[in-house]
Amino acid sequence: MRAPTGEQFVLTRTTPTGSSTAIITEVAAGLRTFEIDGVALTEPFAADRTPPFGDGIVLVPWPNRVEDGIWLLDGKRQHLDITEPARHNAIHGLLRSTAYRVTDQSETSVTLAATVYPQHGYTFMIDSTVTYELVEGGLTVTHAFRNLSGVKAPVAVGTHPFFRIGDVPVEDLVLRLSASTRFETDDRLIPLSENPVEGTEFDLRDGVRVGDLRLDDAFGGVTVTDGESVSSLTAPDGRRVEMWQDDQHPYVQVFTTRKFPKDGGLGLAVAIEPMTAAPNALNTGLGLKWLEPDERWVVRWGIRYSG
Repeated sequence: MRAPTGEQFVLTRTTPTGSSTAIITEVAAGLRTFEIDGVALTEPFAADRTPPFGDGIVLVPWPNRVEDGIWLLDGKRQHLDITEPARHNAIHGLLRSTAYRVTDQSETSVTLAATVYPQHGYTFMIDSTVTYELVEGGLTVTHAFRNLSGVKAPVAVGTHPFFRIGDVPVEDLVLRLSASTRFETDDRLIPLSENPVEGTEFDLRDGVRVGDLRLDDAFGGVTVTDGESVSSLTAPDGRRVEMWQDDQHPYVQVFTTRKFPKDGGLGLAVAIEPMTAAPNALNTGLGLKWLEPDERWVVRWGIRYSG
């Protein structure tokens, strides 16, 4: 029986310093598993399941939420399909259930492509590709876009990886986030304001134990050093997994859930989600990229591991 996420693309890399494996899905170009030397660094899910809580999927042409699925284009209301009925929002873009096609593949990398076609509330055509490449000590992910429309088109991208460090209880991992602001939201998780984290419980720059967190929050003001910002999870024994994002990703979302399916039951999981735009960006414009006709745009993020 075929997997509900379509074909599974297995990447492997062996070097003198270790080996790594990743499995990428045809549907949503998702990261289903990633491990180095047998240590799972993302939360896996079974091949016969759909991604729980959007685990590992790519979010195009916007991440996060659009309030009521409505935004203005040249003064005219655009109506996106409501894909988060409980909160009456449009969430996570238009390709989360789309099968991508392979355009390039090797033992250590795969490039998948999909097109966003004009539809309800989004009248543009965007070609997108995502390339996963195993590199020394980690994984690099490259997103590329091209505007096929005859007019300027708004584009943003995010991804939804959940992280772990092998069998270390997620509760005991320490999360560090290089972000100086947080978006306060209403009960539908639509931003109301962007506020400094200094002096608040949302200041994660010095590290907070994941078991003490309950978050579904977007952060801004990320610290960029040498072209990237870094978030990390550290185990009690010093092992660390880092999620880095380039300077085209000025925002990051952190989501914790205690209902993630694992080990035959439910447990705690934490997603650290790089985003090129803020929540509700089609309305606020924060981080939204407007591509000219035929313009191309490339952004990157990745994972590093220190054992």
